[in-house]
Amino acid sequence: MRHYFIFALLLALKYVTRSFYRVEMKWIGTPPPEPWSGHRLVAFLHHTSLFEPVFLGGVPNSFLRRVAFHGVVPAADKTIGRPLVGMLFRMIAAHVIPISRQRDNTWFEVLRRIDPESMVIILPEGRMMRRNGLDSNGQPMTVRGGIADVIEAIGEGRMLVAYSGGLHHVQAPGEHVPRVFETVRMNLEVIDIESYVSGLMAGRTPEQLKRAVRDDFERRRDENCPFEPGQRPAPNGKDANVEENANLKLER
Repeated sequence: MRHYFIFALLLALKYVTRSFYRVEMKWIGTPPPEPWSGHRLVAFLHHTSLFEPVFLGGVPNSFLRRVAFHGVVPAADKTIGRPLVGMLFRMIAAHVIPISRQRDNTWFEVLRRIDPESMVIILPEGRMMRRNGLDSNGQPMTVRGGIADVIEAIGEGRMLVAYSGGLHHVQAPGEHVPRVFETVRMNLEVIDIESYVSGLMAGRTPEQLKRAVRDDFERRRDENCPFEPGQRPAPNGKDANVEENANLKLER
């Protein structure tokens, strides 16, 4: 019964979103037949806002049903602990698992929940980008090693990589009221997991492979996200958006 309630909630969010936002989605390269089906892993890159469910407005109902019945979503315990937001986030997938920022039992519980029917939905950066292009501690938005653990645990099947353009123009961290009637953008790419791993594995130790996966996802994010103005991750701890924002002001 819970699965049907989650599916109904996701459908409601989808159609409410369509009333207030224009969702633009584009495929990188030629998408395979039925590009929304058969995914074992969804990696959402460029995490900038808790309002990212607005992207549900561009997702087919069959995909939402799979999330409701088979989705495994690791979510920050800090987010899940919030009074209203936490309640909502617990209902966005079949299994929403609170995790800490450490490689501890909470993370291993995520890996234990993966079965042959699961579709894991993960934010590889593991935290939200602030307006300065850095995380809340002033550190660069690197990809963390958890994505490599999940890829190893799944082993084969399709991976959908979702490249967000950023949502600070809708709601940035620390803001309480979102702006409506905005356009949100996302690029999408389908990758075969087995081929992806074999392509990176040659001559690498397990630890080197994990590092290679992290580097590759950072490269893909920086190359493929349709960044909104002023919403790029800052390289090497420096605010990458200062110069861009200054140029925008000059153009105006």
